[in-house]
Amino acid sequence: MTGTTVPELVEEAAVRFGDRVFLRVGDTTRTYAQSRAAAASMAAALAARGCRPGDRVAALLSNRIELVDLVLGCAWLGAVVVPLNTALRGGSLRQVLDTARPRFLYAEAESAALAAAAGYRGPVWVAGDADAPRPGTGAGPAPARVRPRDTAAILFTSGTTGRPRGVRCPQAQFVWWGRNTASALRLTPDDVLFTCLPMFHTNALNTLAQAMTVGASCVVGTRFSASRHWAQASECGATVVYLLGAMVPMLLAQSPGPQDRDHRATRSLAPATPGALWEPFRERFGVTLVDGFGSTETNLVIGTTPEEGRPGRMGTVRPGFGACVVDEALAPVPDGTPGELLVRSHRPYAFSTGYLGDPEPAPDSWRRTGDRVIREPGGWFRFVDRIKDVIRRRGENISSCQVEAAVRSHPAVLEAAAFPVASELAEDEVMVAVVVRPGRVLDPADLTRHCALELPAFAVPRYVETVPALPLTETGKVRKGVLRDRGVTPATWDASGRRAG
Repeated sequence: MTGTTVPELVEEAAVRFGDRVFLRVGDTTRTYAQSRAAAASMAAALAARGCRPGDRVAALLSNRIELVDLVLGCAWLGAVVVPLNTALRGGSLRQVLDTARPRFLYAEAESAALAAAAGYRGPVWVAGDADAPRPGTGAGPAPARVRPRDTAAILFTSGTTGRPRGVRCPQAQFVWWGRNTASALRLTPDDVLFTCLPMFHTNALNTLAQAMTVGASCVVGTRFSASRHWAQASECGATVVYLLGAMVPMLLAQSPGPQDRDHRATRSLAPATPGALWEPFRERFGVTLVDGFGSTETNLVIGTTPEEGRPGRMGTVRPGFGACVVDEALAPVPDGTPGELLVRSHRPYAFSTGYLGDPEPAPDSWRRTGDRVIREPGGWFRFVDRIKDVIRRRGENISSCQVEAAVRSHPAVLEAAAFPVASELAEDEVMVAVVVRPGRVLDPADLTRHCALELPAFAVPRYVETVPALPLTETGKVRKGVLRDRGVTPATWDASGRRAG
C-alpha cells in the first residue's frame, strides 16, 4: 500500500482484498468492497445533512456499526470525527465539548440527553432514528482531496494526570499506526483481530487500519468482560486479541477452565503488562504478549514482536522513529539512567499535529512524553513511571510502578496502585490501594514485611488500604488522581501505628 490518507487506505484495501471479510460489528458483516461503498455513501449522507469538509462531528457512541461508519464516512468527506468517552458526564462532558466545539453530534439517546444537559446546542443525530445518517445503497461520491497532514480525528487523552486534552490526529497518523502495528504483530490476511476496547481510543480505532493494511478481518466487541473474554474470542475465531496491562491480571484471576485454551488466539497486543505476568499468561492461555510504547499523540515508536520480547520491557525503537532519554535540562543521559522519554518521527505526519489550541509542531520535532524510562544497553527501553506519578520521600525519588510490582508479588494481592500522600514532615508518604485476590485475606503488616524484602526501606509503603476495585478509565488506566484526592481515610492501615484518617 502506498497511500497515506484514510480514504486511500480504504480504496486500496477494497481493490486488493475485495470480497474478503473486513469487519464484523454486532449483526453487521462487511467485505472490503462493501466497506468502501459504505464509507462513500456515509459521506454522502453526512453531506446531505449539511456536513462539509473540516466540520467537526462529535460521537457519543458505544462500539457499534454507526461509529465505524461515522469514522470512515468523515474521513472520506474530509470532515473531522471527534469520538468522546461515553462515560463522560456533567462538567467533564461540558469541558470536552467546549474544547472540541463540534458542529454536529451523533449519539445514543441517553448520551444525547447528557450532552444537552452539558450545554450542547448544535444539531444532534440519534443512533437508530430514521433521520440519522447511515450508508445508502448508491456508490457514493469520490473521496475528498484530503492531505496526509489534514486532521482526520480529534481524540481526547484519558486525563489520568490532568484534564483531558484534544489531540489533532492527521490522516497519515492512522495509516502509519496500521502499518507499524501490523508489522509488530506479524499480521497476515488469515488473521482475525478481536478488540473489545472502546473505539473512542486510538488502540481500538487503529485495529481497522491494521486489518486494512494486510487484508485481515476485524471483529469489534461491545466491552471487555474478564469472565467472557476467551469465549468471545473463540466465537469469532480470533487469532489476535487486544488487551491493556490492567486486563491481564483480571484474566489470570479467573478460575481456570477449558475456555483458557479453547480458542485460536496466539498473540495479544498488551502494552504496560507487568513483566512477571508474561510467562504465566503464555503458559495458561497459549498467547504471547506483545508490548510497546505509543500514545494518542505519537505512534508505535517502541515495540516488541511475538518472537522477540523481554518481559517488563517496552521494546526497541521501530523503523522510522527515534527515541532518547533526557534529564530535566533535556540533556541526554547515559544508558541505565532514568530520565524522560523523548520521541520523534521520520515519517511525515505519523505523529499528531498537536493539541487543540496549541501551535502545530514541526513534523520531525522531538516530542516530550511525560514518561520516565531507562534505556538499557542494547537499545531496550524499560518504563519506570509517569513523571507526575513519581513519589518523593526522604530525599529519594520512588517509582510507583516499582512499588506496585513489589506489592503485586504478594500472593494475596490481585492488583495495586501506589501514590503519594502528604507527610507530617515534608515531601510524601507512600500509600497503596490494594485489590485482594478472591478467597484470600490480606494482612497489611505482612504486606509491608514482604515489600521490605523487595524494596529499599524508603520505598516501603506506610499506608495500605484494601479496596474492592481500582478506579479505572474506560481504557483501563488507573485514575490515580481519584486515589490521591481521597488520600488517607479511616479505613487506611498505617504502618507507624498512628490512627489513620
